[in-house]
Amino acid sequence: MFRTEIIPQLSDRKISLNTPLITMGSCFSDHMGIRLLQNKFNVLTNPFGVIFNPISINKLLKVAAVNGNIDDQNWIESQNIYLHYDVHSQHGNIDKRKAEDNVNEAISLTHAQLQKTKWLIITWGTAIVYERKNTREIVANCHKVPANAFTKRLLSNKEIIADFEKILAILPADINILLTVSPVRHLKETLELNSVSKSTLRLACHQLSQQHERVSYFPAYELILDDLRDYRFYKSDMLHPSEEATEYVWSKFTKTYFDQHALDFTEKWRKIQAALNHRPFNPTSEAHQQFIKTTIKTLNELNEDIDVSTEINHLQQQLIN
Repeated sequence: MFRTEIIPQLSDRKISLNTPLITMGSCFSDHMGIRLLQNKFNVLTNPFGVIFNPISINKLLKVAAVNGNIDDQNWIESQNIYLHYDVHSQHGNIDKRKAEDNVNEAISLTHAQLQKTKWLIITWGTAIVYERKNTREIVANCHKVPANAFTKRLLSNKEIIADFEKILAILPADINILLTVSPVRHLKETLELNSVSKSTLRLACHQLSQQHERVSYFPAYELILDDLRDYRFYKSDMLHPSEEATEYVWSKFTKTYFDQHALDFTEKWRKIQAALNHRPFNPTSEAHQQFIKTTIKTLNELNEDIDVSTEINHLQQQLIN
């Protein structure tokens, strides 16, 4: 089987266990962000929800960088829920004030993390965008508003690069930016347009990583489509990568970007997670009670600056006094 070669441009800048991180973008960034959270990394994962196109991601980063406000004119009411065109519907609410609070909290959290983060991981999903006909603004989410309210078009390579470089100019200079292209196919745009879209994104990633030292590219797209190359590695919808495929990409990612200490910890934590997920036949047996005590001891002896109180409390609740 063919194997994609990963040559990180930022090989001298590794991710440590305590490195602050942000993931933003398509649902694939959710998968990687959740893996980072599960392994106790300091990560803020998709604070604005799933966002597919580069322009909308950049727009949110611009607002968060200055702890500003999103465009008040982009609020809409749909089916008695207040939603904003620039963010995912998860921030919507039947009370507009609460919806605004949800978005403002996401902005504040992202702003705070941007002040200390060293790695910003961005996953682009599509270069096909929808513009409001009345304002010509690109939206992140159409929120099921009728299609005749929008104009669909394909972003150009130059447009993506120019807008991204505006972001580089305002982000802290010590943030490393890792670009990825989502392997999830957007079949509603047809296979042909999906291919054109992904190609446009991939070319923009290549040019940006070549032109800017602190920008690199991780080939999640190629790992799924070229290395694995089989529908066995997709979920039943044949669009989203399976758990096995995600695990494969995660393994490549950690070996490429984690420092040795972080790699050692993730291996240690994998064994601890297996112990935490263990479901005994007889929870009250002496053997299992001793197993719980041993696992608690292992957690207490972790020589890491991480919070394991939730895991310890969960285990302690299973002890029989």
